[in-house]
Amino acid sequence: MRLGRYGQVGLLAAGAVVVQLGLTAVGKGFLLTQLTMTGWYTLVALGLSLLMGYAGQISLGHAGFFAIGGYGAAFLTTFDLTPWRFGPVVALLERVGALRASLDLYGGASLTVHPWAAGLAAVLLAGAVAWALGIPVLRLRGHYLAMATLGFGTIVASIVGATQRLGAADGLSSIPPFPLAGGLAIEGSAAWRIPNYYVAWGAVALAVLLLLNLIHSRTGRALRAIRGAEDAAGSTGVDTARLKLATFVLSAVLAAVAGVGLTHFNGGIGPSEAAIMKSVRYVAIVAVGGMGSLWGTLAASTVLNFLSLRGTFGAFDDAVFAAVLIVVMLLSPEGILKVRLGWPGRAAQGAR
Repeated sequence: MRLGRYGQVGLLAAGAVVVQLGLTAVGKGFLLTQLTMTGWYTLVALGLSLLMGYAGQISLGHAGFFAIGGYGAAFLTTFDLTPWRFGPVVALLERVGALRASLDLYGGASLTVHPWAAGLAAVLLAGAVAWALGIPVLRLRGHYLAMATLGFGTIVASIVGATQRLGAADGLSSIPPFPLAGGLAIEGSAAWRIPNYYVAWGAVALAVLLLLNLIHSRTGRALRAIRGAEDAAGSTGVDTARLKLATFVLSAVLAAVAGVGLTHFNGGIGPSEAAIMKSVRYVAIVAVGGMGSLWGTLAASTVLNFLSLRGTFGAFDDAVFAAVLIVVMLLSPEGILKVRLGWPGRAAQGAR
C-alpha cells in the first residue's frame, strides 16, 4: 500500500519517536544533541532541495541566509537598548511588547528585543534580502547563477567575520532561550534535550509537509516545467520569473528559520556558519540525496550531518563530503535512492 503525503510525514514523526525512545532506553540520550542540530541543518537542505530539484536553480549562498537568521536573532536578543529607551522607536517597541527587560552578565539592567520579535525580524530580513538579490540574479542560468550566489555568500561571510558588533571572529554568545508554549524553550541544556529534539524534528516534519503539498500542486507542476524547459514553460503562460523568485525566497526563509533555531539551541553563533564551505556542503547533500527528492535529501542530510557533528571524520570532514559527492555522482547521479550498479560511465549515461 502506497502512503499518502500525510502518511509519509506521520511515518517520519513515528521514526523520530522511535529513535528518541531507543537512544534513551540504551543510555545514549546524549546523541539527541547532535540529532537536534542535524534537524536544523536538514531544514536548510530541504529548502535548497526545492530550489535546485524543482526550480532548477543552484545556490552557493544558502549559508548566508542561515547566518542572516542566526546573527539577526543573536544580535537583537543581546544588544542593550537601554540608552535609547526613551527614543520614539524603542519606546514604541516597548509599548507593543517587542522588548523585554533582563539582567546582563554583570547583573545590570538590560533591555533587549524579545526572542520572538527578533526571530521574526531576522527571518523577514533574510526573505527581503533573498527577494532583492533574486530579482537580478535569477535572470542568470547555470554556472553564472552559481557564481552570483557564491559572491553573495562571500559578502555575508566577510561581513560577519569582520564586524565587531557581530563579534567578528569570536561570534556572538550568551543568546537567551527561545520561549515556546507550555513553558518550553529552545536551548541546549541537558534538561531540555528531549523537548528540543522534538522541536527541531517537528520543524522538519512541518517543512516536509509544506514542500510535499507544494510540489504536488499546480505550482509544483509549473516548477518542474521550469526545470525541464524554462522557455517552453514560459510560452505556455507560466510566470517563470515570479515562480523562481518565490521559490528562492521560500528556501531562504527556511534557511533563516534554521539559523534562528540552531542559534538559540547552541546559545551562540560564529562566522563558520556563514563560510562558503557550509554552502557547498548543503549543495553536496542535495546532490547526494538526489535532485528533486525531498526524502533523499532528508536521508543524506541526517546521516552526513550527524556523522560530521559527532566528529567521525575529524580534520578530513570537508574532504569526506567532497569524496562522497564524487562517488555518488559517478555511481548514482540521480541520488542515493536511485543507485545503479555497473560502470560509472554507464550510470552517468543512464542519467541523461
